[in-house]
Amino acid sequence: MSASIASWQYFPKHSACSAFLKAVVHVFDASLDQIASHENVGQTSDEVLEVVRPGLEALGFLVENGKTAKSKIKVPVLYGRNGKVEKSFDADAFHPGERVVVEVEAGRGVTNYQFLKDLFQACVMQEVDFLVIAVRLDYRGSKDFEKVCTFFDTIYASNRLTLPLSGVMITGY
Repeated sequence: MSASIASWQYFPKHSACSAFLKAVVHVFDASLDQIASHENVGQTSDEVLEVVRPGLEALGFLVENGKTAKSKIKVPVLYGRNGKVEKSFDADAFHPGERVVVEVEAGRGVTNYQFLKDLFQACVMQEVDFLVIAVRLDYRGSKDFEKVCTFFDTIYASNRLTLPLSGVMITGY
């Protein structure tokens, strides 16, 4: 039996989390019986994304639906001549109206510091103000959600790095 609610932490901690971002957390919460890391050992991020896809799409997100170039969600980073997108990064999900990017991580979310790559990419994406990173609560005995939250606590508390994002939501499943 999984936990009754998904864990989440919003940064910066001095700001309230929006109702829209809470709705994103609810999508993960509503799917916990299928994605909870303690009960679904070995599940990939693609498998988790597939489970939460309908809920994210119901909120208006564009969601990656495969590994082909046409299936990817490309978010612009740089524009070249005549306004043509010169550089973009792929996102698991993107809501243009709310300016939110969602990245779903599984095994390598912490072990390979994938969450930091997600942060960097969201910081340079145009038209993105909020980042949601979904990570496993547990990965092979490692408390990934707690580790990611500690990293963001450090970033915000140190006041040495100013992020161009209005907020970052870490969701543990």
